[in-house]
Amino acid sequence: MAKIKITQVRSKNGATKRQKANLQCLGIHRLNQTVEVELTPVTKGMVQKVLHLVKVEEI
Repeated sequence: MAKIKITQVRSKNGATKRQKANLQCLGIHRLNQTVEVELTPVTKGMVQKVLHLVKVEEI
């Protein structure tokens, strides 16, 4: 399975509870934090919901 690198680039202050929960489930807890995750349908859906807050790169 492919891996992606996700970096939070915008603040989650104005985000909804669901968007904040998605960031937490992805393993992102603070601004400019980067995590590497497997690209599964579940993680792809979570990333789509917070795409305006993060930067995504394929590895």
